[in-house]
Amino acid sequence: MTEPEFSARGVRIERWTRSLTRAGQVLIKDGRLALLTSSGREIDSAPLRAVSAGKPLLPWAAKADRTVAKLNGHRYRLTMGQQAGRPRGAELAQRFLQAVRPAGEPRG
Repeated sequence: MTEPEFSARGVRIERWTRSLTRAGQVLIKDGRLALLTSSGREIDSAPLRAVSAGKPLLPWAAKADRTVAKLNGHRYRLTMGQQAGRPRGAELAQRFLQAVRPAGEPRG
């Protein structure tokens, strides 16, 4: 079994105005991104090549610990580092963006 390229627990996952979980998990493994609830139930998943991710564009939503991911036509707002004792949210958000984007792709 291979190790995940990225894994974060305690992630708040929202589909814009609707909160899906406050302590979910984001997992990138074997070229696939999965969004999971705190109990491990899959919210959504897609191959990495079909996923886009970035920082929120609206100033009030563009905090350092937040990212936006688009999977299967649905946009999700991910707030990292919601669980106490975990690495800081801004660091996790940056690592997530690096894991989703290929090395040669522009970061803008």
